[in-house]
Amino acid sequence: MLLCSMKTIKDVFDDYKGALSKLYDTHEAEAITLLAVTEITGFSKAKVKAFPETALTNQQANSLDDILIQLKTGKPIQYILGVTEFYGLPFRVNPSVLIPRPETEELVEWVIASVGSWQLAVGGEQFAVGSRQLAAGCILDIGTGSGCIAISLKKNLPQFKVSAIDISGEALTTAKENATLNNVDVEFINEDILHPQKPFTFHLSPFTSKIEIIISNPPYVTLLDKTQMHANVTGFEPHTALFVPEDDPLVFYKAIADFAADNLAPGGLLFFEINESYGGEVVQLLNDKHFKNIELRKDMSGRDRMVLGFVGLGG
Repeated sequence: MLLCSMKTIKDVFDDYKGALSKLYDTHEAEAITLLAVTEITGFSKAKVKAFPETALTNQQANSLDDILIQLKTGKPIQYILGVTEFYGLPFRVNPSVLIPRPETEELVEWVIASVGSWQLAVGGEQFAVGSRQLAAGCILDIGTGSGCIAISLKKNLPQFKVSAIDISGEALTTAKENATLNNVDVEFINEDILHPQKPFTFHLSPFTSKIEIIISNPPYVTLLDKTQMHANVTGFEPHTALFVPEDDPLVFYKAIADFAADNLAPGGLLFFEINESYGGEVVQLLNDKHFKNIELRKDMSGRDRMVLGFVGLGG
């Protein structure tokens, strides 16, 4: 009787590398394979890497084959698995929401680091951020998608009241599921920041009539950018969360900056994730709208991807 050899972890990596070579570079293909194998087997990344000759069960091998079939269409691994990780937390994802990116984790880290007992010069005055309103208060996430920013901030800054808005009802359904998954209380609101209701319908903390922090990763991809993007983004991720008109690429930044100028408390913080091609333009936009101490920051890849501006103490 002939014995069938069992497929090993190494066999899976070889299969994926060959099948995905036209879609991804070697590093990306390996990362995708590692994610698939750990999710299906339950093995740690360390075990997968240390014991590549480990045999898989038939069920595991079949599941990994099915995933590979979908990957070959360009569908992102996160959508196939239905889950991803962001800032150390689990998030459900589907084609109604963008897949959270590592650079957005850096933006979240910047916000958390800004809530501390250190001095910031705002409009020529020294302002004790941590000892004043930034000890607690309200955070608003505009364009929340999966809720990854709002939920991560609430998890790490539980003393803050966190609200989040999005134009997509389907995205908000996913965000609410993620809040439940991560056991945090975030207020989610269906709202269009380009055409907001007046007055803006969200609930502030009982301790203040203003917001301390506004954060947004709004749509910022132009049609020119689209031509340079991978098909697994343009073909599967929600276009309303990605693209902006070529003739008005800062449309969301203008609307959010106007809203922030009216609704942030004195000394309040506005954080943006940005298109690296428009760093100077976003900084100038905030200057024109009288924000103070504007900072353009690079991400881990050395690209201009984040901006911070303050509302002056005079409002």
